[in-house]
Amino acid sequence: MEVIKYPDRKEWGRIVERPRLDVQELNDAVSAVLADIQVRGDAAAKAYISRFQGAQLDDMEVSPAEMAAAEKTVSPELKKALAAARDNIARFHASQALSIKKIETSPGVWCWQKAVPIERVGLYIPGGTAPLFSTVLMLAVPAQVAGCREIILCTPCAADGTVHPAVLYAAQLAGVGRIFKLGGAQAIAAMAYGTETVPAVYKIFGPGNQYVTAAKQQVSRQGVAIDMPAGPSEVAVIADASSDLAFVASDFLSQAEHGADSQSVLFTTDETILAPLQAEIERQLAALPRRELTAKALAHSRLVLLHDTDELMELVNRYAPEHLIIQCADYRAVADRVVNAGSVFLGAYTPESAGDYASGTNHTLPTCGYARAYSGVNLDSFVRKITFQEISRDGLQGLAPVIETMAAGEGLDAHKNAVTVRLQNKK
Repeated sequence: MEVIKYPDRKEWGRIVERPRLDVQELNDAVSAVLADIQVRGDAAAKAYISRFQGAQLDDMEVSPAEMAAAEKTVSPELKKALAAARDNIARFHASQALSIKKIETSPGVWCWQKAVPIERVGLYIPGGTAPLFSTVLMLAVPAQVAGCREIILCTPCAADGTVHPAVLYAAQLAGVGRIFKLGGAQAIAAMAYGTETVPAVYKIFGPGNQYVTAAKQQVSRQGVAIDMPAGPSEVAVIADASSDLAFVASDFLSQAEHGADSQSVLFTTDETILAPLQAEIERQLAALPRRELTAKALAHSRLVLLHDTDELMELVNRYAPEHLIIQCADYRAVADRVVNAGSVFLGAYTPESAGDYASGTNHTLPTCGYARAYSGVNLDSFVRKITFQEISRDGLQGLAPVIETMAAGEGLDAHKNAVTVRLQNKK
C-alpha cells in the first residue's frame, strides 16, 4: 500500500484516481457480440455459453425442476439468513415510496406526480469468484416492492449447466419470474434486444466485469436504460486514534477481496495510526483464503495523511467513494459534512459488510467517482415518475397571460393559439 503524507493539492488528482480499465479497447469486441445476438438470437447466445462457460445447452432457461432441486440443496441456516435479509431490504425500500400529492400551483391549476413501476426489468448477476446471491436480493426485492410486472435474471452457469443453488433460491425468494443461464456481454445484449427465448427489457441492472460494463454503456446509447455507470468496487475509511485498528483493517480487506481491481483508501489526520494499521492489515491478510487476490487490490490502495478535518473532508468528497466508513471519535459531526458518497457507515460497529448483506440498504452503488452525480439503486430506480395536470377554464384564464406572453416571446404562435382558441370558446 502507498502511504501519502500531507499531499500538496496538486497531488489530489492522482490520489482520487481509480485503477483504470481501458474500455475503449473492448468496444469493438463488445459491439460484435451485441450485433451477433441481435442477428442470430438464441443460436448466438448458446454459442457464447459453449465458448465462455463450457456448457452445451438445449434450453437456456432454468427449469422448475432445477428451482425445486436448488431449494432442497440450500441449508436451513442460509435460507433463514436470506429471508431475514430480504425482509430488511424490503422494509427499507418500501419506506421510500412517496404518496401522491396534488398541488394547486395557482387557482384552478392542479399538478401531481404518480410513480409507475417499470413494466419489465432485467437483472444481471455475475459468476466469477463468488456466488452473489446477495446481489439477487438487492436488485429483485426493490423491483418486487416497486411492482415491476416482469423481472428476469441472467447469470452464467457452470460447465455442467448448473447455476449455484443459493442464487436460484434467492431469486425465487425475491420474486424473479424467469432465469437464464447466460453471462457476459451476451447476457446484456439478450436482455437489451430480446431473443427467441429471452425477453427484451426496458432497464438493465447489475454489476459485472469490464465486458459487461462496456455492453451496458453501449446498449444505454441505444434506448435501453441501465442502473448506473459502474466499475471496480471501492471503500474509503476515515479513522483516528480512537478507532479500533482491527476493525479498520477488516473493512479495508473486506472490500479489497472483491477483486484485483478493487481499491481501499484510508483518510486520517493522525500519523500515529499508520504503521500499526499496516501491520494489522498484513496480519489479517495472512489468514484470508483469498489473500493473493486481495493483495493485488492492496497494491493500488492508499493510506492518506491530511493536516486537518477540513482538508480531509474536502478530499473525501472529491474522491466520492462508493462506500464510506467513518470510524472516528466525532463520526456524526463528520458525517454531516459528507456530500459525495454512495453509502455511509457510521461508528465502530457498522461494517461495510452489513450494508452488503442484511441491514436493508442497497449495495448496488455508484463507483469511480460517479457518486458525485448518481445515487445507488433504490425504489426510484424501478419506477418512472409521470406528471399529471388538470386546469379549469378559470384556471387557464388566469394563466393565459403568462403562457401567451412566453409563447409569443419564443415565436411559437401555435403554442399561444392553443390557449387563445380555448378562451375564445364560449361553451
